[in-house]
Amino acid sequence: MSPDTQPPNKPSTAPDATAAFLPDFCQMRALLLVVIIAELLAFVLTLAPLESGGQRWGDLGLISLFVQWIALTSTAVLCLSRRWFKRLSVTTTTLYSLFIVTTITALVSEMAYRLIISSTFSGLEGLTQDATHISFILRNVAISLIICAVALRYFYIQHQSRLSIRAEARSHLHALQARIRPHFLFNSMNTIASLTRSQPELAETVVEDLADLFRNTLNNSDNAARLADEIDLAQRYLNIEQLRLGDRLQTEWQIDTLPDDAAVPPLLLQPLVENAVYHGIEPSITGGCIRVNGHLEGGLIKLIISNPIADNAPQHPNKGLGMALENTRQRLVGWYEGEGHLTAENTDGQFIVTLTLPYQHAGDA
Repeated sequence: MSPDTQPPNKPSTAPDATAAFLPDFCQMRALLLVVIIAELLAFVLTLAPLESGGQRWGDLGLISLFVQWIALTSTAVLCLSRRWFKRLSVTTTTLYSLFIVTTITALVSEMAYRLIISSTFSGLEGLTQDATHISFILRNVAISLIICAVALRYFYIQHQSRLSIRAEARSHLHALQARIRPHFLFNSMNTIASLTRSQPELAETVVEDLADLFRNTLNNSDNAARLADEIDLAQRYLNIEQLRLGDRLQTEWQIDTLPDDAAVPPLLLQPLVENAVYHGIEPSITGGCIRVNGHLEGGLIKLIISNPIADNAPQHPNKGLGMALENTRQRLVGWYEGEGHLTAENTDGQFIVTLTLPYQHAGDA
């Protein structure tokens, strides 16, 4: 892609400290979690009876119905309120959430009490025995208030942890943007100068590739990038290095089955192939081949980057290589919230880096 056709950067959409910290209760995963927690609470209420005679296990079904009624109704209201909550502060969101849950608990308790008094659900008499109308409702409201407060505290801590991880991931990205090696720029300029008279068209192509590389390197946006664009950027980098290293650098790409529209962290591949050149090809007298294999498997994208290990290479990766890999590894953890992984190993004279990424459509990231 030429500089004139590069799409403008979108503003960063990274969340801040006032973003809605509640999970998306409209998702099936969150709904299932609510059902499980509510059922556990029903078991607790059954095992801890309110009257001295002990609670019968036959009451579990009706108690579960009562607790699930409150839990699912509250979940539905929180789901419908999600867009509104996004505009509120953490404190306001917390207060409204507590109000919603306790109000629903009071209303459902009132309905349940009237049904019990009318003997419609006689199995729940154990919940109301020795309890007045008001004390029955207040007891249920107090239980829901405590559980909701604990849950909100957990959601808030989890939200702050995600913000911290994402902030760390942004710092890793900025470190990558600042670490492009000066010798690469000098060598590229020398290559361009040598091509200007003999092959001016090729020199122009190298200038465009170098401009694209630096524009992406200096881009301050931390929005998701398309996998196809990241592959194109890595290929442009290797094309420049190939002009400098000649036959010492060979490349092999097997990526036909990769989805081009996959969303990935920006500057994902280029630093890894740069390490392959700097630590694998450049120190070797004979050079070698950098291979990039990729495929989609069970909703996961796997990218494997391999390069030969130079004969004079140290047994353990040097500090620069280790920092680069750890930097990328931490970025994946922050970006995919623990679902993205990077592994590195020495196998049969090859240094192999494997990336495992969840497949996310670029339009949804």
